[in-house]
Amino acid sequence: MTSDHVNSDGYQDRQKWDLGAWPEMYDRLKELRMTVFTAEPGIQLNLMVFTIASQAAGCRHCTAHGAYGLTNFGVPIAKVQALWEFAGSPMFSPRERAALSFAAAAGSTPRHVTPEHHAELRSHFSDAEVRTLLSAASIAGFMNTYNDSLATVTDQASVNWASQYLAPLGWDVGKHVGQRHEQRLQGPPGT
Repeated sequence: MTSDHVNSDGYQDRQKWDLGAWPEMYDRLKELRMTVFTAEPGIQLNLMVFTIASQAAGCRHCTAHGAYGLTNFGVPIAKVQALWEFAGSPMFSPRERAALSFAAAAGSTPRHVTPEHHAELRSHFSDAEVRTLLSAASIAGFMNTYNDSLATVTDQASVNWASQYLAPLGWDVGKHVGQRHEQRLQGPPGT
């Protein structure tokens, strides 16, 4: 199969493989994300877990979407930027640190989740909340693999936001840039 749209970076018509081009899968995944992200311990922490798991996995697309999405759900930009230093930042409670430490370990390959992570989660969260946090990290895993393997072209609003607020922390768009016709139409959560 050939295409008229081959980019200088070698990627070709990748928007055709985007989840948005598979409406049934996109709709089911959206339902799953809504179920998980809106469950306790709450959308802000669940989306922080998604963002940190994505950052640990190295998916710049999902990291930008997660971080930008956090601001759409009321997390101050300064706290979003502090996510990269959550372990030592006074902006995060011990409860949040436990969830984010778990997310960083769960997002790494190979996984670095230890019994200590489990114990720390148990000291701050109910079993149902831990399932939610694990689900948020797992959704990140699926989305990271899909979007990073595809080299999804990130929507311009997310690129602009991340370039302003995450680039000073080391983020760049990487391979998630392309021609306008390839850009993902869907933005981050809350947009």
